[in-house]
Parts: sequence; C-alpha cells; structure tokens
Amino acid sequence: MEFLWFVLIGVAAGWLAGQVMKGGGSGLVGDLVVGVIGSLVGGMLFGLLGLTASGLVGRLVTATVGSIALIAGLRALNRRRL
Repeated sequence: MEFLWFVLIGVAAGWLAGQVMKGGGSGLVGDLVVGVIGSLVGGMLFGLLGLTASGLVGRLVTATVGSIALIAGLRALNRRRL
C-alpha cells in the first residue's frame, strides 16, 4: 500500500511542478519520473535546511518542491548546452 501512495504522490508532484514551471506536464510516465526523482531531491533539500514534513500533505509538498528544483536545474543545464 505504501508503494501505491509513493506512486500517486510522485504523479501528483510531477504534474504540480509542471504546472508551476509552465511546462504543462510530461504525461503520466514523465510526471511520475519527475515526481519520484523530485521526492528524493526534495528530501535531500529539506534535510540540508533542517526541515521536516510528515503526513500526506508534507510528502506532497516535499516532492513538489524537489520536482520544481529538478526541472529548474535541468532547464539551466539545457540553456548552458545551447
């Protein structure tokens, strides 16, 4: 059951990050990948800042913040490459 919540939060966080970053989302699989990687990035960022988030909403916020940071970082790397 925990894995199902992880997947659902990943999809929601990836979609939310796409909306915030004006990317429009990347489809179900793309949003899932961005959300899952973003949850790891968000957990790391929150840990470095000494912040903790618990519960469903806390996990969603952490994953969304991480996903936004991931998208912003990837966009910065793509601009440098051009």
